[in-house]
Amino acid sequence: MHRIFNTTFASVYPLYVTKVEKKGRTAAELDAVIEWLTGFDDTRLRRHIAEQTTFEDFFADATLNPNASAITGVVCGVRVEQIEDPLMQQIRYLDKLVDELARGKAMEKILRAG
Repeated sequence: MHRIFNTTFASVYPLYVTKVEKKGRTAAELDAVIEWLTGFDDTRLRRHIAEQTTFEDFFADATLNPNASAITGVVCGVRVEQIEDPLMQQIRYLDKLVDELARGKAMEKILRAG
């Protein structure tokens, strides 16, 4: 089991916020991206942060967006669409979305709206 699986989402979330805010995006936009991917509303997202949920439990509780498979590209030198472990792929989907947000990609493109 990879150590990221037992890392708490709450410990990584502030790093995501810092990353996107440094590039002129907002925590609200980050939350919208996370909520699109996971199906969580704001209350459920905040609960996972408060309860120090591991990434494994975070994604176990999520209902992955049906368009998540449209997330493609490279994260940490690996193509996300070729990752075989489902949990690792979901974590990398999230990483990819955060990267796209930080790079200034339009929200409708990040959320695979068209």
